[in-house]
Amino acid sequence: MKKEVPYHVKTVSDQHRILSLPKPHHPLVSVFNFEDIVYDADERYRSVVLDLYCISIKKNVAQKVKYGQSHYDFDEGVMSFIAPKQIISNIPEGHKPLGWCLVFHPDFIRKHAVATRIKGCEFFSYAANEALHLSEKEEDTIVSIMDMLRLELEKGIDTYSEGVILSYIDLILSYSDRFYNRQFLTRKTWNSDLLTKFEELLSASFAAQHTHQEALPSVQYFSDQLHLSPNYLSSMLRSLTGKSTQQHIQDRLIEKSKELLTTTSLTVAEIAYLFGFDYPQSFNKLFKNKTQHTPLAYRKLFN
Repeated sequence: MKKEVPYHVKTVSDQHRILSLPKPHHPLVSVFNFEDIVYDADERYRSVVLDLYCISIKKNVAQKVKYGQSHYDFDEGVMSFIAPKQIISNIPEGHKPLGWCLVFHPDFIRKHAVATRIKGCEFFSYAANEALHLSEKEEDTIVSIMDMLRLELEKGIDTYSEGVILSYIDLILSYSDRFYNRQFLTRKTWNSDLLTKFEELLSASFAAQHTHQEALPSVQYFSDQLHLSPNYLSSMLRSLTGKSTQQHIQDRLIEKSKELLTTTSLTVAEIAYLFGFDYPQSFNKLFKNKTQHTPLAYRKLFN
């Protein structure tokens, strides 16, 4: 069977064309209503890869997502975030969501602070089932900003347009950060259960003290085991503990290393080897960064 190749959407105008929307008012930014979309039956457009950022708020999406033992309807206000080069699929024929979509090309923000800001927005790499579920008031807030941005785009381009549009995009990112933080808090019970499972996996990964590991357990390993995207797992852990997944892994490594340094006669090189380090220098650097002591200096404290 021939592998399906996603259609490459390079510009805002190209996206408008395949969605049968009027030409955009701005070449690099657009806000459109899902109700205005006419999905093309052309099979080429069933799967697309965008060169654009895409922020959408949808209602009436015929889908349910399971978080732990609970189900959450996607017929409430849901925000999703897509970064350039991600592959998405068009909605099946016969079903159309309600809501708004903001798209903008990376070139529009490239020379501005928003470009740096957006790189820190981990929700652009969350999985579809980790979407942001909005309360009614939160939904009204985002929709009002989208509407003001749409009206600004319809006014045409002048010397103030770029700054105003960037401000609206930045405001949407700020509210998205706030609402995701609220979502982590409202799902604290489920997240706490997830934290327990993560800690169990972490303990199991370091349980075999004298068995060489090919490499340290990775963030990807834990996210796969917990059926979450790597960035969502790190964001969830930070909301509960103040530390990312990688920091948890490193902390457990240092904890086990201290144990080996003080209770065995293994050399520093042997301990580094046990934890999958190819070079003892890398282990030494990490240990000192975490403890302010080299491994040998730490061992001497207990001799």
